Amino acid sequence: MTGRIVGVDVARCLALVGMMATHIVPGVVDGEVPLLFQAAAGRSSALFAVLAGVSLVLVGGRAPLRGRAWSGLAAGTAVRAAAIGLLGLALGELDTGIAVILCSYALFFLVTLPFLALRTRWLVAVVVVWVPLAPVISLLVRRRLPVTTYDVPSFSVLGDAPGAVLRELLVTGYYPVLTWVPYLLVGVVIGRLDLRSPRVAALLAVVGGVAVLVSVAVADVLLHRPGARSALVSTYDVAGWRGDLDTTLAHGLYGVTPTGSSWWLAVRAPHSGTAPDLLMTLGSAALVLALCLLLGQALPRAGSVLLGAGALTLSLYTLHVVLRSSDLWDSDGLATWVGQVALVLGIGAAFRWGGHRGPLEVLVGEMSAAARRRVGGVAPVGRTPSVGSGT
Repeated sequence: MTGRIVGVDVARCLALVGMMATHIVPGVVDGEVPLLFQAAAGRSSALFAVLAGVSLVLVGGRAPLRGRAWSGLAAGTAVRAAAIGLLGLALGELDTGIAVILCSYALFFLVTLPFLALRTRWLVAVVVVWVPLAPVISLLVRRRLPVTTYDVPSFSVLGDAPGAVLRELLVTGYYPVLTWVPYLLVGVVIGRLDLRSPRVAALLAVVGGVAVLVSVAVADVLLHRPGARSALVSTYDVAGWRGDLDTTLAHGLYGVTPTGSSWWLAVRAPHSGTAPDLLMTLGSAALVLALCLLLGQALPRAGSVLLGAGALTLSLYTLHVVLRSSDLWDSDGLATWVGQVALVLGIGAAFRWGGHRGPLEVLVGEMSAAARRRVGGVAPVGRTPSVGSGT
C-alpha cells in the first residue's frame, strides 16, 4: 500500500482537535458536561490508537509479516517507540496538567508487534477474547496493587520510582497497556482492508454504528439492575468525582475504574477501560474513520490540505502540549480551543500545501526507516505515517 490515504489523515486531524478539546474545554459547567467534551472524551484518544494500528500496516504492508520482513518492521518500530517514549518523558516534565500519552504509545507499538505475524481471522479472535476479558483481569489484579499515583511519566518520575511508572503504564494508569492494545489490534485489522474502497468505508460505518448501539444498550440495561448504581456510588474511591454519578460517568474516569464492586465493569464512561467503554470507543473510531475515508475520496485535495494537520500530528501534538505549559497559552475555555485549533490547522495546511512533512515526523521516520533497512534488508513500503497521540 503506497502513498498517503487522505481519509486516514483527516481522521487523525479530527482526533487531534478532539484531544485538544478535552485538554482545554472545561469538563463540567454548572453541573453539566458540555457536548463538545462528551463527544471528544475517550473517543479522540481511542481513534488515535486505532489509527496507530493502521499505521503499522501502512508501513509494513497488508499481509501478515514473517522472517526478515517482520524483523525489519520490528526494528524500525522499536526505534520509533524509543524516540516517542523519550519525547513523552520530556513533555512530562512540563507543567501542563496533560496526561501525555506518548510513553504509553511506545509500549503499545512494542506489544502489538508480535501480533503482526497473525492472519486477520486470528487477530479478530484475539480482539473478541481480549475486549471482555482484559477489564475483568484489570479489576482483579488492581485489587492487589497500590493505588495509582497518576503521575505523568517523565525523566524525574522515572528516576524516582521506575517500578511505579511501569506498573501504571501496564495496568493502573491513564492508558494501561492491558486494556488499550485492542485498539491497535483493531487498527491492524482495519489497515489490512482496502481503505480506498467505498464498500470498506460503508462496512466500517455499519460495524462501528452497531458496536456503539450495543455498548449503550448493554451498559444501560446493566446499570438499571437493582443495586447497581448504589454500589457504584458507595465504592467510588478514586480521583474525579463530579458531584453525582451521572455527571461523573458522562465526564469520564482516569483510565481505570474503582475496584470495590464488580458493577464497575458495566459502565461505559470514557477512560474507564471496561468492555462497554472499549466497545463504544472502538465503534466510534470505526465510524469516524469510515466517514473520513469517504470524505477523503470525495475531496482528496481539499481534505489533504485543509485538514493536513493529520499528516503531522506528532509535531502538532508536541506543540500543543508545550503551549499548554504554565504562563504560555494555558487558559481554559472555548476561545482558547478555537485559537489553538486554528493554529494547528493553519500549520498543517501550510506544510501540506508546500509538500513538507512535520519536523518530528521526518526525524522519527528517518531513524525508523534506517533501522528497518539495516535489519530487514528491504526498503519500507511507504513513508512512516504520522504517529497519533491523544488523551
